[in-house]
Amino acid sequence: MKVGLLECDHVADDLLELSGDYGDMFQALLPDLEFVRYDACRGLLPDHPESCAAYICTGSHFSVYDRTDWILPLRSFIQQVYDSRIPFVGICFGHQLLADALGGLVQPAPGGWAVGTHTFELHERESWMEPYYASVNLMMMCRDQVTALPENALLLASTPDCPTGMFLFGHTMLGIQAHPEFSVAYERALLEKRRHLIGSQKVDIALDTLTHPLHQHVIAHWIMSFFHADRT
Repeated sequence: MKVGLLECDHVADDLLELSGDYGDMFQALLPDLEFVRYDACRGLLPDHPESCAAYICTGSHFSVYDRTDWILPLRSFIQQVYDSRIPFVGICFGHQLLADALGGLVQPAPGGWAVGTHTFELHERESWMEPYYASVNLMMMCRDQVTALPENALLLASTPDCPTGMFLFGHTMLGIQAHPEFSVAYERALLEKRRHLIGSQKVDIALDTLTHPLHQHVIAHWIMSFFHADRT
């Protein structure tokens, strides 16, 4: 399956040795997919939504509401993907931009940075959620959140610090606030690199959570099933 990876950022040079760039992380998470990488944060997008069978939109250190010159064209492209009924998964920033593009609201999180391992409690069970887990542990790295869902969106999961942890819009658009593609080593290094932004106390607490069991493999199965779901 050819999947377009809409890259909204790149890993800093000094951290590349840990897990590669974001494209490499998603390839490791979803090895059976054929990724076509689009450097969205440099203005490079597919010619039309039908260029790929599905899309994943990555995280970013940018904020959706900054409206930098490359964000608005990407936002418009996401709307085109929705209109074309092509499966789309937004991760962190991608999740936020998806909500924004469909009429939701993204703002700085009231509690500040959400980092480390968090438990996502599921509120709905979709057919593609196999194997099903009532809760999943995933790593987070965000200071913005979806504070209002688009009209008619379905809330799938939340955490105490993130009310909109996952959501579904229609049958083709899925948002996930967490980072299933991150390795523990990369999350740890990013926490240390951003200690001055996040705050030492919150970083130390987050580092302690990195020993908790993680469920990236579950999310990987869900994404694959979501992409291949029967929508006839």
